[in-house]
Amino acid sequence: MTSDVRIFAPAKVNLILRVLDRRTDGYHNLWSLMQTVALEDELHIHVQSDATGVHLQCDDPTLPTDGRNLIARAAGVVLERAKLAVGLDIRIVKRIPVSAGLGGGSSDAAATIVGLNRLLALGWSASEMAHIGQVLGSDVPFFFFAPTARVRARGEDVAPVRLVGERWIVLVNPGFPVETRWAYNRLSATRNGMTALSQGIAALSGKPQVTWEEILPLMENDFEAALAPTHHVLEKMKRGLLSRGAEAALLSGSGSTVFGVFPYEESAIRVRDEMKRQHGWWVSVAKAGSSSLSPHETVPLNSLQVG
Repeated sequence: MTSDVRIFAPAKVNLILRVLDRRTDGYHNLWSLMQTVALEDELHIHVQSDATGVHLQCDDPTLPTDGRNLIARAAGVVLERAKLAVGLDIRIVKRIPVSAGLGGGSSDAAATIVGLNRLLALGWSASEMAHIGQVLGSDVPFFFFAPTARVRARGEDVAPVRLVGERWIVLVNPGFPVETRWAYNRLSATRNGMTALSQGIAALSGKPQVTWEEILPLMENDFEAALAPTHHVLEKMKRGLLSRGAEAALLSGSGSTVFGVFPYEESAIRVRDEMKRQHGWWVSVAKAGSSSLSPHETVPLNSLQVG
């Protein structure tokens, strides 16, 4: 059993996000096509066999490192399920904005499970890890089947999909979070009932492979209309991406990041630089679907500089 592992946790965008009927457990059924992008948090995990407890460090001082952190919760769930008592030192380099609709916390939790599965030689399959992850959050199971997957129900029904073609994603964040629970309450308060899936989206349900050309005209997110009256900047960011040549632009998750899809890296970089210079927003370019959870070579924990 090795004692150190480094693992990269990718962000995600929702190419499609439909919020359907409310379930008896209080959550909503979802229909989403989710896609990783090559913007990654970096986790270094070290196991101490002669100690107990989880100790987190992070280069972002705004991120809690106690039991509120999904990484600590994920580590606790893994150790409890594996019936192991060891110490864990985890250091996080945070690159994905917090509460931004990019699934950073969920990806970090999934990365923790994958990393500990490797370190502790647990031998769990992706399905077993996803089952553990679903108790931590609705987006967590997706990351075990990335880079592209159709996600239904509360988030636990995940089917990998092959997305053919290459695209670059420009991510734009205004610098403030949108709290998920508030967004769901806002959605419930502003819409009159639930609309059925479009014929085009429903037709995707059984397809193991799709192309960008099929997906681009189907992109939609139910949260956009709900947040538009209170968060005008989101629509401004979307218009800015479309006016600069994005093939499509959409809110990701429940916000606050808006993303644009571009066919070429050069044009995506140009748009990133323009929007960052003109508006001062956080803007990043990442390749679509080029990253999924995978433990990398073991490295000494002290090789990571935090601060």
